[in-house]
Amino acid sequence: MRLTNLSLTNFRNFVRLETEFPPGVTLLVGSNAQGKTSLLESIHYLTGAANPHTRNDRNLVNFLALQEQQPFARLAAEVYREERLQRIEIRILIDNGSSPGELRARKQVLLNGVKKRVRDLSGVFNAVLFVPQDLRVLEGPPSERRRYLDVALSQADPVYAQNTTEYAKVLTQRNALLKQIPESYTNSDQLEFWDKQLVDLAADLVRSRALALRELQDLASPFHQDLTRGEETLRIEYSPAIGDASPRDGQLPMSLNDGSDWATIQRAEIRKRILSALERSRQEEIARGMTLSGPHRDDFAFLSNGVDLRTYGSRGQNRTAILAAKLAEVDWLKQRSGAWPVLLLDEVLSELDVERREALLACVVKVQQALITTTDLAMFKQELLGQVAIWRVASGSLTPMQP
Repeated sequence: MRLTNLSLTNFRNFVRLETEFPPGVTLLVGSNAQGKTSLLESIHYLTGAANPHTRNDRNLVNFLALQEQQPFARLAAEVYREERLQRIEIRILIDNGSSPGELRARKQVLLNGVKKRVRDLSGVFNAVLFVPQDLRVLEGPPSERRRYLDVALSQADPVYAQNTTEYAKVLTQRNALLKQIPESYTNSDQLEFWDKQLVDLAADLVRSRALALRELQDLASPFHQDLTRGEETLRIEYSPAIGDASPRDGQLPMSLNDGSDWATIQRAEIRKRILSALERSRQEEIARGMTLSGPHRDDFAFLSNGVDLRTYGSRGQNRTAILAAKLAEVDWLKQRSGAWPVLLLDEVLSELDVERREALLACVVKVQQALITTTDLAMFKQELLGQVAIWRVASGSLTPMQP
């Protein structure tokens, strides 16, 4: 898989950009706040019209464009997959909201000039992005980890992408019904309809997540051992929110790891467990007006030598673990889709020693296309610099450089 052409209008700090990308490795060199990270984010945005680090697409529109009468941002690209050309165009349109001064974003997607739904982007173009903010996957709340996994899985599995959308709709309807029951607006028997809808979708999501995390762990472990010089072993532990929903010490558990190997449990059994959890927590859910069991409350942990990095990991350990997971994601997407994803690495070498840099770069050169940002070319060996394309990024523009 290869990105050949990219056009940006009013995206982040790129007012206008039109450029072509060569195959292989491209180094993007520049000072801070020049647009290097924004460029990588724009490429990754093509995979599913979602930014891993912001839920409000309005933040992606250039701040000067927001002052215009009809603000918008546009991304257009040409990508090759198995020698087949695909044209992707995404428009972010800013409209006035219901409140004075409120702005809201909506998206339009075109594939080969034909309007499509956002979920139709799944599998058209795959990319793996690493930025320093990805440490929040380990250090942040469970929602960060769920979002990371959903983004990866949606690229590999269009059915999963569709199921996440449908699950969110059913969850919204069920929660609305739960809030109406105490006010006597409806009967609790109506929950049975939404329970069936919910557990069918939830079982598919849990099954897909369990299998994906097992596969990612098997691929990430060797990378992690290389990056830690064999001193640490990485394990990923999945904790689906299917368990006792009763409060403990005044707190409601967000997820429960009961020791099950979820990758080996069949869908029918998962569905049965989710339905049982909903039935056990029925009164608590009505009282709280929310669904307490299901994939929307899942979590998973990265463990290094048995230590949960969410709580006890150092910044260096966390960076190494998430980097190993990202490198594993590259191989995993290749196995799932049959094509190498484009690898996007932002300032990845700045906190690695020489040996770890070499271990990382040995993984990078095997993909068909990779873009790496840096502020200092001295971190790369001269031998590598003679084999890659080098571009200067300054004030939202790109200029080819000589090695």
